[in-house]
Amino acid sequence: MRRFEGRVAVITGGASGVGLATAHRLAAEGATIVVADVSDAAGKAVAEEVGGLFVHTDVTDEEQVRSLFDTAVAEFGSVDVAFNNAGISPPDDDSILTTGLDAWQRVQDVNLKSVYLCCKYAIPHMRRQGKGSIVNTASFVAVMGAATSQISYTASKGGVLAMSRELGVQFAREGIRVNALCPGPVNTPLLQELFAKDPERAARRLVHVPVGRFAEPGEIAAAVAFLASDDASFITASQFLVDGGISGAYVTPV
Repeated sequence: MRRFEGRVAVITGGASGVGLATAHRLAAEGATIVVADVSDAAGKAVAEEVGGLFVHTDVTDEEQVRSLFDTAVAEFGSVDVAFNNAGISPPDDDSILTTGLDAWQRVQDVNLKSVYLCCKYAIPHMRRQGKGSIVNTASFVAVMGAATSQISYTASKGGVLAMSRELGVQFAREGIRVNALCPGPVNTPLLQELFAKDPERAARRLVHVPVGRFAEPGEIAAAVAFLASDDASFITASQFLVDGGISGAYVTPV
């Protein structure tokens, strides 16, 4: 399939994990890729692999985010897809009883403020074009609770979900679709690092996945490709769950 031929996709957090897999997936379908990340070496390598452009971007910095989307338009003429994907899940984000304000704010800045900024500066370009697709990375934790809490992460992803819904409604008649992708746990370096430090927490979570495993990055990238493409032309303001059945389960198979 070449669903993105002639289209430009900006991917934040594009140097690793789901962002990396999505860069390869969209490039394989014809997109010109703009990789945004704070990791220069990895980001440049990914951009070279997909024949795109790397832009060093701290997604919590308003001017850097503005420059990211302006650069994409200056270099390639449009922003057709914005996959606002950068995020963190640090170990000091835990129970509300133990998570400090600094940890809370750091997660909010990277996971929620960044999506606000990316939408704020992608949407004006899409309005001028009269079309565009935004996919914001939320999470299955935005729609259900967990006793193994990461309180700021959960709150940030709930914010992404609510904001995506509102933007999807607000700009629908201007040809701009905005959806929240809600993955389950994904086998990425972020999850591996988190669970390597706490195998018991990993085991407690895995038992709740009906399919019996965590997602692979390519499976999430496939969902991004669908939401960003014209195949999803009647889908906006949605929560798109790709969670192996977690959010629908009461008792899982044995």
